[in-house]
Amino acid sequence: MNIQLPMIAGVLSTVLFAAGTLPMVLKACVTKDLASYSFTNLLMANIGNMVHAIYVFNLPPGPIWILHAFYIATTALMFVLYLRYGRRPAALQVPAGIAESA
Repeated sequence: MNIQLPMIAGVLSTVLFAAGTLPMVLKACVTKDLASYSFTNLLMANIGNMVHAIYVFNLPPGPIWILHAFYIATTALMFVLYLRYGRRPAALQVPAGIAESA
């Protein structure tokens, strides 16, 4: 039982952290409004994830691998979205197709 409790806690925390992060990522993907995000924060989060991956992926496989892979994927996606859409407010963005007809 002692070994099972840490595994249950790891799985539960992974699900909770992912559930808390997904709405932010989905909203950013749908609205493409990333004006409130910080370039520096997203850059540092990505660098930190890459450095931390050296540690995490040297641990035995488990929930922490899934959680860290999720963090790597979501912070990378948010950084890419920021580079593409984050420098201008959503109200100023031109929907696809309209710019070509103008």
